[in-house]
Amino acid sequence: MRKLRAPLMSVALAVTLSGCIGLGGKTPPFLLTLDPDAAPQAGTARTAAEAATLTILIPTAPQKLRTTRIPVQQDGSSVTYVKDAQWVEAPSRLFQRLVSETVAARTSRVVLDEGQYLTAPGEQLAGQLMEFGVDARSNEAVVVFQAMLVSAGGKTVTQRRFEVRESIGGKVEAKPVGEALTRAANKVAVDVATWLGG
Repeated sequence: MRKLRAPLMSVALAVTLSGCIGLGGKTPPFLLTLDPDAAPQAGTARTAAEAATLTILIPTAPQKLRTTRIPVQQDGSSVTYVKDAQWVEAPSRLFQRLVSETVAARTSRVVLDEGQYLTAPGEQLAGQLMEFGVDARSNEAVVVFQAMLVSAGGKTVTQRRFEVRESIGGKVEAKPVGEALTRAANKVAVDVATWLGG
């Protein structure tokens, strides 16, 4: 009985994994991610009073961005997706991590994400990732982030819109689109860090 159990478990595991991989159709040749232009140096220590921390939340996003695929806005009413292009995880989470890394590298703030703070989150940066894809009409990658900075205690709220466009420079394909979106997202993250200062 013991000899039979191992092969059966192997078959069951293989079937389970093949089922997971098969979800969503054909697997793309590679997955895309966002690499920050700037990141905090290893070993750098910072201390902040509880109210002086900055918690960067995962932004909300419209339905077309609640996927790992990259939307292409064809006109005012129709959206398609870039063939064989897929993020490693939802773009809102990738963008949140990129902004966190950039703000931590370019300011003196102690930056937390929503899973790290233990008591009060200090100031909170929230917002909506409104665009994170391709404008087919101009052949550009577009990143639009509507930021909302909430003071510690929630007494004041400040909003600011950030937008960057980057030329794709060729066909709308996975690699050039991913590179253009990474450039645009990094520029937005730098603009956010400059706005936050500190």
